[in-house]
Amino acid sequence: MKLKNNPFKLLNRFELILWIISLIVVSLSFIFTKDSGILPLCASLIGVTSLIFLAKGHNLGQILIIIFAVLYGIISIKNKYYGEMITYLGMTAPMAVVALISWIRHPYKESDEVKVSSVSKKQIIVMNIFSILVTTAFYFILRALENDSLIVSTISITTSFLASYLSALRSPYSAFMYAANDVVLIVLWIIASVKDTGNTPMIICFIMFLINDLYGFYNWRKMEKRQNSHQ
Repeated sequence: MKLKNNPFKLLNRFELILWIISLIVVSLSFIFTKDSGILPLCASLIGVTSLIFLAKGHNLGQILIIIFAVLYGIISIKNKYYGEMITYLGMTAPMAVVALISWIRHPYKESDEVKVSSVSKKQIIVMNIFSILVTTAFYFILRALENDSLIVSTISITTSFLASYLSALRSPYSAFMYAANDVVLIVLWIIASVKDTGNTPMIICFIMFLINDLYGFYNWRKMEKRQNSHQ
């Protein structure tokens, strides 16, 4: 895949400021937290960078989210969040690959920006059916594995699946579902931080993710209106 432009030059002033502030806040949260590891820091920095490009509908965002998913899966194993590990390594990363292929195949007017698509009623029905099946299956799998925070982890799987599915469909609502997933993950890592304060930076990380994903939803709606007005 060849990028037509330097992706960082495509960011406007607000997006550059949001990205830089996100990097600074996440970095400081790790620097001032005892026993925080280098792997979570790297994952978090890659994660917030991926989100600013996902918000732009740029392929680089999907590439970075694949890398983040692998690193986050490893971090989750350490904290016995097997649901998160299975979700990100077994679902988020593969679906990000599918989404990347979909985005590459559907550029907007030969640009680096993906063409926004609406979701049909049939796709919504199929998505909801798969969501129920995935949620039910993972609940029993996680219960068998004695996963910490079973209910919260199960909800995280549902929101993550919906976000990934909608991303592959190039829907603006993928960013909204990622934001919902961020809220669940904030709760999940608050619980983990009670047991180990070294996990506190992950709370900050997902708060910044939430801010970026909310901006992503806003920007995708703008992209949708702009693209539709020029058809």
